[in-house]
Amino acid sequence: MRLTNVARMTLPPGRVRSLVFPAEALPDAEPLTLSFDQGRHVGEGDRPGSWMAISFRLRTPAAPDEIADAWAAVVDRHGTLSTVFDRDEDGAVQVRPARLGVGRWVTHPAPPERLTREVLREVLDDGCRPFATPSHRLCLIEPGGGADPTIVIASDHAHVDMWSLLVLARDLAEVVDDEREDRAPGATLPAARAFADHSAELAARPPAPGGITTRWAEILDAEGGQMPLFPLTLGDVAAARSEIVDVRDVFDGAEFEAFCERAAAAGVRAIAIAVSVMTRVSLAMGDQPLRAVFPVHSRHDPQWHDSVGWFITNAVIESSDPSPQACAHAVKEAIGLGSHPLGPILGPYGGMPATPGMFAVSWLDTGRLPIAPGRLRDIQYVSAVVRTDGVMIWFIANEDGLHLRCRYPDTPEARRNVGAWLDAVHSGLRETIGA
Repeated sequence: MRLTNVARMTLPPGRVRSLVFPAEALPDAEPLTLSFDQGRHVGEGDRPGSWMAISFRLRTPAAPDEIADAWAAVVDRHGTLSTVFDRDEDGAVQVRPARLGVGRWVTHPAPPERLTREVLREVLDDGCRPFATPSHRLCLIEPGGGADPTIVIASDHAHVDMWSLLVLARDLAEVVDDEREDRAPGATLPAARAFADHSAELAARPPAPGGITTRWAEILDAEGGQMPLFPLTLGDVAAARSEIVDVRDVFDGAEFEAFCERAAAAGVRAIAIAVSVMTRVSLAMGDQPLRAVFPVHSRHDPQWHDSVGWFITNAVIESSDPSPQACAHAVKEAIGLGSHPLGPILGPYGGMPATPGMFAVSWLDTGRLPIAPGRLRDIQYVSAVVRTDGVMIWFIANEDGLHLRCRYPDTPEARRNVGAWLDAVHSGLRETIGA
């Protein structure tokens, strides 16, 4: 299971088809509860490159009609995939229930001189925009010659997170089997509540405790009222630049197991050791603590484990002590900061103050997800190609090892400084197991 982007993903040559559902908002339906992150994301306007995707092959290949029927059942199962965004009379973003029609396959020209992934990128940039109706697509890459197709499930980020993509892939595989065994679609799957219910529950919570609000203010004020910035200069990023994507395999499966054993011996999880290494690097190279946006999930209640939506919100992590125990505490604190409605907390800062140079670190341990990908092959998490003015790091941990992916702006200073920072983190992680 790898994390890549559409310009680097592995796809065979072949025919590209997508399943298109006509959709329209229900005119008399009341708007649903909009989450803070949905409003922020969609409020930036309609644009390409706001999607995320997963590609895979089924262990037991299925015909296109089987896949289409199964996908229709999966869409019907997850409420957020039957919603669309628009604006009210005052221009504010709202999310509304939609009626989806019958899906139809559309073939997208893929001449031999063009890479399949280039065609796929155009399809997803066009069909998975924030205000598309609907803003999700299922695509098939059909290589021909009897080879089974690669399936791509993509959606605008406002409807999914990385966990959700794996849920959708699992559900599709299960429903294909249900069809073959003459069971009701999804009969073997757990119930899945709608993401709008989660947003409504979150909005109904009482305000965050004073200590949480104070700690948020301390971290933001340390950056002059901004979200955390990358500790080294990135050059001129007043305007977004073309992205540089750096993908590294930090550990293989056996090495990552040794890394986890080292963490356990210290009484912490693997993420704490990774934060320890990044803290040392930030102190050594930037003469400041590790301070970064830190996405955390809100699926703490198991009832949401099989639901699809944007269950990720932003916290911040600050770590000035590289000891594993101190870093474990920093991670725990960050999770706490992201466990309360952010609208009231960030309101004094004009919402989430995403400024040029912002630094974010994400950790996803797929081994901790309750979704077993054993029925799928060749899984790739795929992001869009975007322009950027900040630095985003993803760590992906699974049975294959630990992988690091970083996106940063294409400037000479960022190439030099982010590259050196990543080199130091990479080597620091390797040193923890004596490699």
